[in-house]
Amino acid sequence: MELVDRYNKEELQPSVATIGFFDGVHIGHRYLIDQVKDIARERGLPSSVITFPVHPRKVLHKDYQPALLCGYEEKIERLSSTETDYCICLDFTVEISQLSAREFMQQELKDKLNIDTLVIGYDHRFGHNREDSFLDYKRYGDEIGINVIEAKELPGDEHVSSSRIRRLLSEGYVRKAAKLLSYNYTISGKIVEGFKVGRTIGFPTANIEVWEKYKVIPAFGVYAVYVHVEDKRYGGMLYIGNRPTLQNGNNVSIEVNLFDFDEDLYNKDLTAEFLNFIRPDEKFTDIETLKNQIAKDKESVLRYLNTL
Repeated sequence: MELVDRYNKEELQPSVATIGFFDGVHIGHRYLIDQVKDIARERGLPSSVITFPVHPRKVLHKDYQPALLCGYEEKIERLSSTETDYCICLDFTVEISQLSAREFMQQELKDKLNIDTLVIGYDHRFGHNREDSFLDYKRYGDEIGINVIEAKELPGDEHVSSSRIRRLLSEGYVRKAAKLLSYNYTISGKIVEGFKVGRTIGFPTANIEVWEKYKVIPAFGVYAVYVHVEDKRYGGMLYIGNRPTLQNGNNVSIEVNLFDFDEDLYNKDLTAEFLNFIRPDEKFTDIETLKNQIAKDKESVLRYLNTL
């Protein structure tokens, strides 16, 4: 896949394209992109995905911080896995937001990006106020020289959307989210100094300072995870919560205990890959009860890892 953005703009040949924010690049997005590729092959043209590096709502409302499934770099990596010919990153601006659908199709898609055929998701709307229908897009396309095709909906009864996946993660359903994403959800960050309580009870943990501040953080609780550190993968159990037994207040901790690992992690980067939800966060009567529960958690995580 060739990336086209403001840094490496080129004169584009006509292509078959679709457009969207594509947060998470989930199975619904992939089904749409597969249709784009099929139509492109039929017409002997390259395939393109048009997306935005910044969420449009953040451009329009500077204080709005959307919770996202992936950042720009991760999204480009996931889109690359679809083997589309081009990924065109269009800078969404206030000026673009004020264009009607017809003006956007003419000025941006036709004149600047040379789009020959536009495949529109069955439920996708664009243009100022997003008030036009597919039939309107079709008519505008006929007028300005863009073939407009409505994509087929993903087969089956399963509703798939980025907002639904965000909700599943916020409720701890990481396995269900992975099914809809087609991959396990991840968070990445740097290991920072913590309270060092874990090592005193036999379960040393690495405290993760998540650098992807925009990403959805799954529900409070304990998870089975894979941890990726310096190109190596380890099994582990990860905790998200405010450590109620230790009276940590409202401070949220994300900490992970790696199995079969005894090196220094301080200041290293890691990625945690969520595999399964083990139990919700809870307050225990004392440290000893907490310690016993963590031992049970580790047994549960190991049993699950052994099934993979």
